[in-house]
Amino acid sequence: MSVEYFIAKRLFFKTEDQKQVSRPAVRIATLGIAVGLAVMLIAVAVVVGFKRQVEKNIIGLSSHIQVTSYQSNYSYEMAAMELPEDLPEQLRSVSGVYHVQRFSTKPGIIKTRDSFQTIVFKGFGRDFDWDFLERYLLEGSLPELNDSLPSDQVLLSGKIARRLKLKPGDKLLCYFTRDEQLYTRQWELCGIFETHFSEFDKVFALVDDRQIVRLNAWESHQAGGLEIFIDNIRDLPQVENEVYQLLFQTGNLQGNAYMLQSVYDLNPDMFGWLDLLDMNVWLILVLMIFVSGFNMISGLLILILERTNLIGMLKAMGADNISVRKVFLYLSSFLIGKGMFWGNLLGLGLCLLQYFFRFLKLDPAVYYIDAVPIELNLWYILLLNLGTLLASLLMILGPSALVARISPVKAIRFD
Repeated sequence: MSVEYFIAKRLFFKTEDQKQVSRPAVRIATLGIAVGLAVMLIAVAVVVGFKRQVEKNIIGLSSHIQVTSYQSNYSYEMAAMELPEDLPEQLRSVSGVYHVQRFSTKPGIIKTRDSFQTIVFKGFGRDFDWDFLERYLLEGSLPELNDSLPSDQVLLSGKIARRLKLKPGDKLLCYFTRDEQLYTRQWELCGIFETHFSEFDKVFALVDDRQIVRLNAWESHQAGGLEIFIDNIRDLPQVENEVYQLLFQTGNLQGNAYMLQSVYDLNPDMFGWLDLLDMNVWLILVLMIFVSGFNMISGLLILILERTNLIGMLKAMGADNISVRKVFLYLSSFLIGKGMFWGNLLGLGLCLLQYFFRFLKLDPAVYYIDAVPIELNLWYILLLNLGTLLASLLMILGPSALVARISPVKAIRFD
């Protein structure tokens, strides 16, 4: 153990002789670091959790990549896309792709005795992944499919069901047009969901894809498009490029023209809004580090002022300026470590409480989720702690240089 470390340790743990000025100053400096680190941990956990949750919801409703016919021209009245039998299997063989499902959309009108509602029916097949919507099912059950006949069951959002005063088991009259002719279908409401995404809930209903194929007079090998899900959204550009190459070769061989749209292309405003959150986080991090650092500088200056006699004695006994600076740097490190300990305890404690008990609620109509989300990542926690430690130590290097300007003779006589 070095002499400087030993002296700093004694000064840190021997608090009974601290003067009345240094004790509150040190406590305020330690508290500033604790609160700053806690705020940074909470801010990062909330923003990362919010982005991840919103991303999952968007992808659960629309997939990572959509493949449609160029003739669809961004319309809900989709044009038929030729769907070779082996195409989904070829797409699943692309590295990073874990699920492929067919889908179609067709606009229509739901008519009840007292009201009506324009809506877009989204078709699902036997390959549809229900994991996402199953979590948001409020009433009823998911549709049941069989191999022989198309299902006449429909899923509606709670927003539309309340507007039309419908409940599971009710019959729906649905109207569609094709080639300027009107078609009517009677289906049964089997379940009600609520995803909290108004753009989806107020627009879409889910129905057996074979119903849409019949309404559009398509062949069984045709569909509106394919939805592709991948393992990691961070790999989306690479996977999208490989899917494009595969579809380009397939399209040229069979005379089909496919159009690819990623989740970023389908929801540019939403992801632009999420990207703005990163700037807010960086602003919070910079402000909290500066506040913590300046609190530490103030505390260190007061400690140096009150330990002027000690500095003079150490210099009179042969200690050079570097050794004396080390004493105060070690002492500051102890104070920073104490503040970081309480900051981690406070920040992570509040995050865990919110994670398990979800006591802070949000308005789903505004934030798309019903409670403040939390995502704790070990790497983020370690980086925040390391960044706080390094920034605080760098900011106190300047004030610690003041010990070099203190004369031993004047310091010993200082009171």
